Amino acid sequence: MSAIPIIDLFAGPGGLGEGFSALRRGGRPVFKIGVSIEKDPVAHKTLELRAFYRQFPNGAPPEYYQYLDNKKISREDLFSAYGKEAKAARNEAWNATLGVTDPAKVDACITAALGGRDDWLLIGGPPCQAYSLVGRSKIIGERGRKEYEADHRHFLYREYLRIIADFRPRVFVMENVKGLLSARINNEGIFSRILSDLQQPLEAIYGVHHRRGKLSYRLVSVSVPPSEDFADPDPGAYIVHAENYGIPQARHRLIIVGIADGVNTSPTQLVPKPKVSVAEAISDLPVLRSGLSKEPDSPDKWYQAVRSIRKAAWLKDLKVDDLVRREIRFQLQMVTNGLNRGAEWIRPSRRGIRMNKDWFLDSRLKGVCNHATRSHIRADLHRYFFVSAFGLVHGRSPLLNDFPSALLPDHENVAAALKETKFNDRFRVQVASRPATTITSHISKDGHYFIHPDPAQCRSLTVREAARLQTFPDNYFFEGERTAQYHQVGNAVPPLLAHQIAKIVAEIF
Repeated sequence: MSAIPIIDLFAGPGGLGEGFSALRRGGRPVFKIGVSIEKDPVAHKTLELRAFYRQFPNGAPPEYYQYLDNKKISREDLFSAYGKEAKAARNEAWNATLGVTDPAKVDACITAALGGRDDWLLIGGPPCQAYSLVGRSKIIGERGRKEYEADHRHFLYREYLRIIADFRPRVFVMENVKGLLSARINNEGIFSRILSDLQQPLEAIYGVHHRRGKLSYRLVSVSVPPSEDFADPDPGAYIVHAENYGIPQARHRLIIVGIADGVNTSPTQLVPKPKVSVAEAISDLPVLRSGLSKEPDSPDKWYQAVRSIRKAAWLKDLKVDDLVRREIRFQLQMVTNGLNRGAEWIRPSRRGIRMNKDWFLDSRLKGVCNHATRSHIRADLHRYFFVSAFGLVHGRSPLLNDFPSALLPDHENVAAALKETKFNDRFRVQVASRPATTITSHISKDGHYFIHPDPAQCRSLTVREAARLQTFPDNYFFEGERTAQYHQVGNAVPPLLAHQIAKIVAEIF
């Protein structure tokens, strides 16, 4: 039987599609992406490159790895060398904006990709900034509630819904942030409306009396078994806690699986797995230093800036307990002046990864991609060193209340944060012994919430480390400038979680 076609909407860099595409039975793919649609041109470049990679079922050609290796071959030359595969990749990954691009063009693209098949899968999640708790607070704070309620991103799910209504997938998988559960527009809960619309998409888009007849879907959770009478589950049942399924990150997202009426099956649920720590996910990656910002940078100057912590007045502050002070002094001895800052491609370390080797590693890669560090101001180097040492001692990230006063940032909101819990964790280490906190698109702005657990490296996470925590394979290359790479990684669905969901969906088919 040929692979089940997938249409991937709001695809981002392709995390959800990667998980489904990687599922194989008897050496053959169970699913095949027909078309993936993404509006961001840089994320689309990443998506297209991965689509090209997948055109080679027995492994990508040597030129693909030459491209990853500091662009020893250009993207244009890579695609020119394999014209057939490049054309297929361009047909698969489409740079378009749902809700803006002519719907007739979108429909024609989907129709061509499906090739007359009616047993196909729709995946994707509408942009979620307006639904997330942080995004909601920011929009309301900056522009007011009226503009928040008028934000078009609330209703982009209707573009997803229209594709369901017009093309009738056998199954769909919709992903979004859990903030959707509490989001409201004009005092109406958004999530209850979305659930109702997904169950009856024709009525939601075209009204009750529609010439195309009836179309209804049963909505199921992949983490909570259905009730005996198959009643609609509690909305919270759709939340998937990724850390319970072997993902090294406490990422909590809504996953809704819709099954077309007439498909008589009771899907299974995700199988719980042991928790995976940050250390298990990233400790094998090459050790790097950060850069010095707003002053001359070199390995020796960075070394001297970090070592200056020995004589810093804050180290004697009574807020620094003896165990943390002792750990800081010990870790300062581990700091060396021979570290580099990494690059878009560097040679690997000699250490082996401690989780899912078969999923992440590619023996032909011979290096590590997207592993370059940011620069930080000297004051933040001190904060990062304190925070990471505190994490080693106490197994948690310190709150601002735990900081010595001399290390508190000079920011107008700090006083309020000290009195409240909101943003009291402004500097957050990713504790080595636990799953990471949620990797979000905020990582593209600064690294304060994503501090590396090793004090001797004194830095925030690289793109590759964030990608590891998101479970992207090591040969998954992120295009664009580093800020754009971070943004792509933060917005993605963990491919290894998607892979587990794909197994459930395959059973439905």
